[in-house]
Amino acid sequence: KHTMQPAKMRLKSFINETPTTNNNADISVMQTKPIADLFPHCTVLFADIAGFTAWSSERESAQVFTLLHTIFHYFDNIARKRAGFKVETIGDCYVAVTGLPDPQEDHALRMTKFARECLRTVSELTHKLETSLGPDTGDLTMRFGLHSGPVTAGVLRGEKSRFQLFGDTVGTASRMENTGKKDAIQISQATADLLVESGKVAWLTPRDDLVSAKGKGQIQTYWVAPQRSEGRNSTRRGSQYTE
Repeated sequence: KHTMQPAKMRLKSFINETPTTNNNADISVMQTKPIADLFPHCTVLFADIAGFTAWSSERESAQVFTLLHTIFHYFDNIARKRAGFKVETIGDCYVAVTGLPDPQEDHALRMTKFARECLRTVSELTHKLETSLGPDTGDLTMRFGLHSGPVTAGVLRGEKSRFQLFGDTVGTASRMENTGKKDAIQISQATADLLVESGKVAWLTPRDDLVSAKGKGQIQTYWVAPQRSEGRNSTRRGSQYTE
């Protein structure tokens, strides 16, 4: 119980260290010793910028990358604070996970706190960027989707090694995001159950209609309340938030 399995050890080493550039040597080793393992208790997050396609179509490339770099840089800092792990960014989509490579008993709570803080941060950042990127930049916000369950994590070898997540948990988390609504966090029943166990039932509001998920049919999902402001200023912009 106190020793990590070899595959998990190699995966952790890959995450924490810079991979070697000797791809031929890597491939020969990985043919017999794949870096992949199952992590039974994780929470996966997908986040997407709502309105990004229309906004970016009217911007220069440098402006688009300024927006993405600014937002994702802050997300990375929040992930480090919450002990979350960024898997990748795909265009304007940000993917993260908790519960690996080291187990985290409170993985669902950590990721939900991460999503709430990121949602607040996006609102603040887009308003600040209005002066350089245009007034409609402040209208941009994000959709977040979370699901908890087992995840297979591994390293795909090629010209560049890539850390990847696989499995139904990943697909369901993506579904939580793309069926959500802007400026909101949608979570599955599995994640909601873990939040209830953590004493956060007050954060949850059941969605009125059911969501269709591949292989699961119609499922109940929940909205997570955003971080609440303190003091007289009840707007997000420039206000303070509680956990």
